[in-house]
Amino acid sequence: MKKDVENFIKYLQIELNYSPNTISSYQIELTKYIEYLNKKKVNYLYITKDNVRDYLKHLDQEKYKNSSISKNLSVLRSFYRYLVMQEKISKNIFNSIRNPKLEKKLPNFITELDIEKILNFTNNKNYSCNIYTNRNLLILELLYDTGCRVNELVNIKLNDINIEEKSIKVLGKGAKERIVYFGEYTKETLEKYFEERNFILDGLSTPHLLVSKKGSLTTRRIAQIINEVIEFLAVKNKVTPHTFRHSFATHLLNNGADLRSVQELLGHASLSTTQIYTHVSNERLRNVYLKTHPRK
Repeated sequence: MKKDVENFIKYLQIELNYSPNTISSYQIELTKYIEYLNKKKVNYLYITKDNVRDYLKHLDQEKYKNSSISKNLSVLRSFYRYLVMQEKISKNIFNSIRNPKLEKKLPNFITELDIEKILNFTNNKNYSCNIYTNRNLLILELLYDTGCRVNELVNIKLNDINIEEKSIKVLGKGAKERIVYFGEYTKETLEKYFEERNFILDGLSTPHLLVSKKGSLTTRRIAQIINEVIEFLAVKNKVTPHTFRHSFATHLLNNGADLRSVQELLGHASLSTTQIYTHVSNERLRNVYLKTHPRK
């Protein structure tokens, strides 16, 4: 099994272009499964529905949340799909196993006013500009303007950008390319950053857009930069790189964008994934109604 798992991980990295964080998550879930099978002396190529049910009972007894069990099942479903592709097995038994029901959590987003405050952090009288100011502002503007995932952002290369059309080619999940767009403010920041990019690199070379003195930026460093800005502004809400993506989708829908367009901009494979944002919009409308209708 070890060899098949190693080949599967390589497949995710090379063929599907999964991020290091996703790869790490898959490895953790597969290790959990391997340990169980070894303990029960079950061959992974000959598992039955009863084996799977026993495994799910085991996870439940270990107090795993439904969300964790669902995540584990998704990984195993993907792994066994790979085994079918490699003709190691003829049928993916996990296709007939349903994920446990989950409570739908509304995505964490921030208001348009908070976004404006964050994107104007350089205008704060207590802020001192430096060589990284335009780079850091560009990170925030791109996350909000494009709705990119943070791993998509760090992988943007210079030749992916069409500055005249204000568009960027990004590589999303499953190695799927899509075009995202940005506005005039971001274009101006991008042009300023281009003038400073070589100074930041200080002799190094990289094809990636976002850089530091060590070369390309990492997703962890971007999260740190956002935290630094949020702490400086004393914004009360929790803000992560993904908060900008949630806010991007929510604000588009609130301002009249159709769901299908938002789906394409986010790079969601299924419309059902995007529909969670309609709950956010509906909740906003409900609050407006409750606050303003005279006979509520």
